[in-house]
Amino acid sequence: MAEQVAKRGAIEIAYETFGDPASPPLLLVMGLASQMILWDDEFCQMFVERGFHVIRFDNRDVGRSTHIRGGPKPKLLRAMAGITRDPHYTLEDMADDALGLLDHLGIGGAHVAGASMGGMIAQTMAIRRPERVLSLASIMSTTGNRRAGMPRLRALAVLLRRAPRDRDSYVDYVARTFEIIGSPGFDRDEASVRKLAAESYDRGVDRGGPARQIVAVQASGDRTTALAGVRAPTVVIHGTDDPLIPIRAGRATARAIPGAELIEIEGMGHDLPREVWPRIVDGVARNAARAEHAPAEEGRAAWR
Repeated sequence: MAEQVAKRGAIEIAYETFGDPASPPLLLVMGLASQMILWDDEFCQMFVERGFHVIRFDNRDVGRSTHIRGGPKPKLLRAMAGITRDPHYTLEDMADDALGLLDHLGIGGAHVAGASMGGMIAQTMAIRRPERVLSLASIMSTTGNRRAGMPRLRALAVLLRRAPRDRDSYVDYVARTFEIIGSPGFDRDEASVRKLAAESYDRGVDRGGPARQIVAVQASGDRTTALAGVRAPTVVIHGTDDPLIPIRAGRATARAIPGAELIEIEGMGHDLPREVWPRIVDGVARNAARAEHAPAEEGRAAWR
């Protein structure tokens, strides 16, 4: 379906859907500074072939969703040190954006899969509104506990860099970023990376958005204790060679959520190489099937 916009108060969320709306919904939540098109069309179609109605969207401050203007300039170094005051928003607000999109689509509960910051948003949805999350897939993400794993210095430098203004330089910047954080165990498809970077630039890049999102992540704190209350069937998927959110953070996430399955992918870094798509799709689909076979919990919404 063509790109559309859902309104939630002052926030507009750009989204697209794939597959039959009568199928069980799968909400895909992307990560920091990453537009919904990083859930590749073919990747989304693989989920459709497993029986899902797929929904992907731009988080606030990304792509064609609302960009937050005004207010104090984000203080990145202070935020990375754990000092956050007056964030423009938090992960809770971003989770509410996603829930508002489900409301707009008339969906009571959905299977939710999030990558990186998207995994943190998905976790927050499962914590705050458990009746809306039928199953949870947390991909290359973390609990918010700083001791669970910090980025390597080169990867941290990527986070703190401000994107260039012109298109060609932006494409080079993104290609260099994925060279640093990408998967050493798989061939890097630089042509695809550059194509996605160019498409992202054309859809709209906010050079201040990533900083506001980083502050939101840091301001939202440690979810470890709250994750112990998550009852949605959960799969945690993480690469063993992730330089941005190390594997021990994925292991900590799996330990925090009762009954979570942990899938470790050798050679995977902080990206979604085409070669791992079948394993991710299978993990998400099998986890969703656990929800279908689990006894119904009081208060949990049906997907319609």
